[in-house]
Amino acid sequence: MTAQPTVLIDGRWENRDRGLDVRNPADGTLVGRVDWTSPAEAAADGVRAADAAAAAFPAWSGAGVRQRARVLAAAADLMETRAESLAVLLAKEAGKRLPEARGEIGFSVEYFRWFAEQARRPQGPVLQEETALRRHLVRRKPAGVVASLTPWNFPCSIQARKLAPALAAGCTVVARVSEKAPLAVTEMIRCLTDAGLPAGVVNLVHGPAVETTDAILAHPAVRVVSFTGSTEVGRAIMGLASRRIVRPLLELGGNAPFLVLEDADLDAAVDGAMLARFRNTGQSCIAANRFLVQERVHDEFVAKLSAKIAAMTVGDGLADPCPDLGPVIDDQRVKAVRGLVDEAVAAGARMHAGAHRLPDTGSYVAPCVLTDVPRDCGLATEEIFGPAAGVFSFATTDEAVELANDTEMGLAGYVWSGDLGRAWRIGERLDVGILGVNEALPSVAFAPMGGTKQSGLGREGADLGLEEFTDVQYAALTL
Repeated sequence: MTAQPTVLIDGRWENRDRGLDVRNPADGTLVGRVDWTSPAEAAADGVRAADAAAAAFPAWSGAGVRQRARVLAAAADLMETRAESLAVLLAKEAGKRLPEARGEIGFSVEYFRWFAEQARRPQGPVLQEETALRRHLVRRKPAGVVASLTPWNFPCSIQARKLAPALAAGCTVVARVSEKAPLAVTEMIRCLTDAGLPAGVVNLVHGPAVETTDAILAHPAVRVVSFTGSTEVGRAIMGLASRRIVRPLLELGGNAPFLVLEDADLDAAVDGAMLARFRNTGQSCIAANRFLVQERVHDEFVAKLSAKIAAMTVGDGLADPCPDLGPVIDDQRVKAVRGLVDEAVAAGARMHAGAHRLPDTGSYVAPCVLTDVPRDCGLATEEIFGPAAGVFSFATTDEAVELANDTEMGLAGYVWSGDLGRAWRIGERLDVGILGVNEALPSVAFAPMGGTKQSGLGREGADLGLEEFTDVQYAALTL
């Protein structure tokens, strides 16, 4: 259990008079406490943090990429040294299976290492001159202070995906993390300060989300807001950002289609479906939300998938042996997922493999898959964010593409086929920002992450993720 201060402003870790309990969703036990404040105090902390970030910006942005890269690499080393304690803490507060928590910490380390290297790569071109005595140069400058706002489902890796490129670009940061899983990401940020990050370059505040965010985005030094969360909240963030023309970088909700063509290797497709749907207990923005299966193989796919789901074990992610599925984050998520399933069943859907023995305490939902789901049910139209999904049949690939794109969301999509050319041609027609072709885990640190339509703006990860935190300056020189 952590007893260290969790608020970081201008290089000093601070305690608050009050705290908010963080409990393990697997059994309700107390994991730790995060410093908490009233709405007015939270707003004041946000202003202080932005002031500190603004004061630190000239030195950090002018320090040169070599120094910035050294700090990022040193922080990655510390995170790697502390990886097991970070993973256990993450598994406890977020209810993750320990192997998944270890994977998330490892992924977070990758972001810091990759952007430590990317920071030193050339970015600005010298354009071809039109006359003998003029030169044209394009350079990228750090944008300024960044507001980094992150959720609870992947608290460390999502924050790392924002912090690492922002710091590599020369920006300073004010971070707010979800109170549902704030402890491991706070310790990850402590690795940055322990690695020698100068005071004020990263600041971390906790408190009521609305008041904290409003105060930060109203600060005149804040130039970019990077937010991951629901589309509804993303719209509100974008509205706040518009008041001062703060650049919004938004990774929002998803409704990912998982297409299975009749020529697919069904065993491989089912294994991919299990991973794409049930990783992190289904609480992933890029989780497969709708299984679209060609008619000829629909029943066989459902039978194979149902058998896999029926064999799943459910329990505490820190148990030995580790279960296949852990809890969802809280009772509110339990009610939301069960509500979507109950609505579909009441409308005529058939449930498959939903009779699991669940622990007596904790926030658990039995994994299930449903067929004959009406296409206007929430299970088809909403982001489920839990261990349930519907299977829908299609006759032709044109129909599959139409069904896949019949959503306001466009974050991720998956295509499984034995004909790679056919799969690729279908994938190109999907309105998504991330595509997995016979691949259930497409995310890597060196590739761009982001969506289309109502799933967000901008990209995180890769060279594009670094560019989001920079401004372009063009210079014309007369010799």
